[in-house]
Amino acid sequence: MSNHRYGLIMAGGRGTRFWPRSRKRNAKQVLKFFGERSLIQQTVDRLKAVIPPENIWVVTNDFLQAEIRKQLPEVPKQQIVAEPAQRNTAPCIALAAQIIASLDEDSILGVFPADHLILKEGRFRNFVKVAFKAAETSDVVVLGIEPRWAETGYGYIEFPKNLKPGNNEVLDITSFREKPDAKTAKKFVERGNFLWNAGMFFWKTSAVLQLMREHQPKTATLLAGLPKFGSKNFATKLAEAYPLCDNISIDYAVIEKAESVKGLALDDIGWNDVGSWEAVYDLAKKDDAGNASNSRVISEDSRGNYVDAAKTVALVGVENMIIVDTPDALLVAQRSRAQDVSKVVKALESSGAEELL
Repeated sequence: MSNHRYGLIMAGGRGTRFWPRSRKRNAKQVLKFFGERSLIQQTVDRLKAVIPPENIWVVTNDFLQAEIRKQLPEVPKQQIVAEPAQRNTAPCIALAAQIIASLDEDSILGVFPADHLILKEGRFRNFVKVAFKAAETSDVVVLGIEPRWAETGYGYIEFPKNLKPGNNEVLDITSFREKPDAKTAKKFVERGNFLWNAGMFFWKTSAVLQLMREHQPKTATLLAGLPKFGSKNFATKLAEAYPLCDNISIDYAVIEKAESVKGLALDDIGWNDVGSWEAVYDLAKKDDAGNASNSRVISEDSRGNYVDAAKTVALVGVENMIIVDTPDALLVAQRSRAQDVSKVVKALESSGAEELL
């Protein structure tokens, strides 16, 4: 079945919490935060040993399509598809499943975010292989990440009790839980059988399409009416139909409703969703005062800062700050407020400052 394994990399997000570096035409997934490869390049790199590049598909947007095609020359350019509108993950995955199923009726699809970091790549690939195999006989297989703290920003997957993450056992999933409050998250971690939902799924493309027909008939019908992929009028018809699809995540749309949901409980694979500048700071190398930077920093009585700039930056008497300098914008924020950077983007949108988006 290995020849029928395909990968979908979802790369349509804007990464607004990484403003001012992340913009519509140069979003988080195509930026280089760790080393010489962008996040989407690293995603493809770690999948190559499991999924050949010619079986990898990317769904992105019009702003990023050309840049992603440039960054991923090993992926056939026609397989880097632009959504006409942002409609969340259910239409994105259904569109890819329909295209791939039309090319290979026995195809099995792994779905991966474009902008996550996984440091223990070999161990991760072992889990991916197990998940692909399990997807041959299940509606869907999900990956759960063993939590390292009581995180309120992730959804959780409830596995059976007495769970032992990392043993490659494919288990029935008990339930999905949305992002909890701090008290509930703490209980989840204490119980030991609640794992982070990493947004990675495995299923036959035929199963995706069947679940969409059952639970999202409007979207399924719209996409089923598209002409053959690669035909002259495919892009035109997609532009007409896609914005009419329901705007809903794949979790809500079908996974939580599926009858046969299996899960793999992953132990430490060095996973990080790189959700904000704070995450970049946590992963970066730091000096003796806890400052991290990708440029030259002169520090005087300053601790715990993150600096991203193309010039020398002097820090005097400041602590726990994020400083990001670009040619047309400067961000100065407390590290504890890193999640609120997206509010700046909303304010710029409201004011019509398109040149800064």
